[in-house]
Amino acid sequence: MTFQVVFLRHGESEWNQSNRFTGWYDSSLTKNGIKEAKQAGVLLKKNKFSFDIAYTSVLKRAIYTLWSILKEINQPWLKVHKTWRLNERHYGELQGFNKESVIETYGKKKIIDWRRSFKAIPPKMKTLTNKFSGYDQRYSNMKEQDIPYTESLKLTLKRVLPYWNNIIIPQMKNKKKIIVVAHGNSLRALFTLLDNIHDKDVPDLNIPTGKPIIYEFNKNCEPIRYYYLQK
Repeated sequence: MTFQVVFLRHGESEWNQSNRFTGWYDSSLTKNGIKEAKQAGVLLKKNKFSFDIAYTSVLKRAIYTLWSILKEINQPWLKVHKTWRLNERHYGELQGFNKESVIETYGKKKIIDWRRSFKAIPPKMKTLTNKFSGYDQRYSNMKEQDIPYTESLKLTLKRVLPYWNNIIIPQMKNKKKIIVVAHGNSLRALFTLLDNIHDKDVPDLNIPTGKPIIYEFNKNCEPIRYYYLQK
């Protein structure tokens, strides 16, 4: 017996397009991002995918991507579970800045480490601004100590993992067909665990926008393999 889970990074966002550190900022999808989301849904429909349950973050670029997919596969009624634990990693003081422009301030090596490594932590955000998006109504039920002001990929995995272990895996064991639409780094964090990726290899792990990823698991919910769904 095997189980499948479909993972997807949201379509291109406005801050992806302008090459900015997005993090918890609630950036909208671009026209291309909307197209990517629709194409992902068309591809899943073509391959006869349907779902029992859907998970996403509380950021609209992921939510709208999931909605578009559910529309294309004719399951707009499906219950969607949203959680901050699937949010993009928090980039701290870097959020909102162009990724090239901050090289002058911090140096290229430091920026690459903050972006791609497993353990490096960007500078902590010192004040709450609209780039933070951690103080509005969607986070009102969070414990104060859980709200990040910056995160490494390792810290991102630390808050994704309880949701994966306690919420998603039990549904997998119940033979539910699952889709998870999240973010580049919340997915990268989880995949480092699922594929047992060594720290030194983490920088090479990249998740493109809008491409369905099919993970197969054995009866013990241990990962067997993954692949990108092809046209």
